[in-house]
Amino acid sequence: LQEPESPEVLQLRLAAARIPEVPFALSSSAAVRAHYGVTAATITVFRRVDKDRRDLDVESEEIDAEKMGRFIRMNELRMVTEYNPMTAVGVMQSSIPLHLLLITDMKSPEHPERMRRYRAAAELFEGKILFLLLDINLKSNEQVMKFFKLKKSQLPALAIFHTPDEERDVLPLDEVSIERVQDFCNAFLQ
Repeated sequence: LQEPESPEVLQLRLAAARIPEVPFALSSSAAVRAHYGVTAATITVFRRVDKDRRDLDVESEEIDAEKMGRFIRMNELRMVTEYNPMTAVGVMQSSIPLHLLLITDMKSPEHPERMRRYRAAAELFEGKILFLLLDINLKSNEQVMKFFKLKKSQLPALAIFHTPDEERDVLPLDEVSIERVQDFCNAFLQ
């Protein structure tokens, strides 16, 4: 954004305040714009997971903090991305065709430790597999469970999906461990 005091900058600051877990930066540098090939006022989401980026031209229409926040939420991908209707757009547009889902109850007392191990495994496959978290408590996620033919009694489970040919596999788990996740992924990759 060229003008540090423009209305768009104010709206970006509001959006950033609403999403504190996402790092934000603001630049009006011509060198930075040239480096990234940006010619207009733009919000860019850089995704570490798939080395991709998404741009939103803020000059083309009236953009407020709510629209900016929605754009960021839809397009951000993390080392482990929680799958929900908002993040589904970014997940489906990812350049990584292999998705691994941990389908679990996020209200479970075991959830924090499961996530710690799952994130550690995700780092081993950065750029190869998109790691997703699917909370069984969200009504919108019931369709995904049906897609993988899973019942709540079979959870937690890992489900891997190759988007181009829809090949998939499921592994019900007693415990999420880095080794089990790694073995499951490696077997599917082979």
